Amino acid sequence: MAMPSDAERILQRMRRTATGWRPSDFETLYRGFGFDREEGGEHTLYTHPKYPWLNAAVGRHRKLTPGYARHAVRLIDRLLELQAAENKANEKGEDNGA
Repeated sequence: MAMPSDAERILQRMRRTATGWRPSDFETLYRGFGFDREEGGEHTLYTHPKYPWLNAAVGRHRKLTPGYARHAVRLIDRLLELQAAENKANEKGEDNGA
């Protein structure tokens, strides 16, 4: 069994607690799941290249509110759902000789 990545470990911990996260944790999480990064004014913006409607803005403050973590968990869960559905559709297409 493969070891979980840093991003997967952060996601597991973030599911348990929404407090105590730093901007660098979100950087590891989002980049680990394939999101692109762009610097905004007071926020760092993360957008998934394949699913651009999956995006987040993370403040560069020392203390981040729990809402950032809750949003991140929902966003990554949605990404995983989309990827699973795509993989299932691809497997079905292969079964049909596509």
